[in-house]
Amino acid sequence: QVQLVESGGGLVPPGGSLRLSCAASGSIGSAYVMGWYRQTPGKQRDLVATITRNGNTNYANSVKGRFTISRDHAKNTVYLQMNSLNADDTAVYYCNARLTSISYWGQGTQVTVSS
Repeated sequence: QVQLVESGGGLVPPGGSLRLSCAASGSIGSAYVMGWYRQTPGKQRDLVATITRNGNTNYANSVKGRFTISRDHAKNTVYLQMNSLNADDTAVYYCNARLTSISYWGQGTQVTVSS
């Protein structure tokens, strides 16, 4: 069984920073593309950032220059460093692991940007 467990969400004021973590366990290897997505009520789940086994990254335009995705293969963990947060970043953030047609999701962690 593959499990993805997110942590690090919370309440942060505008302009603040948060670091999300996603620990993967089970039959998951470094070949998986790891990513972060986010979703607000009534809207679809949108891509935030992805990272391949070789460290190639892809970001949504709205977070470029503010968010950084990274992964630690030894720890089977992917991170999302979020800086200069604003109200539009408020959402539930989900970790994803994908290998061709196989896709796993975490349970999500709430990020709220508010003063």
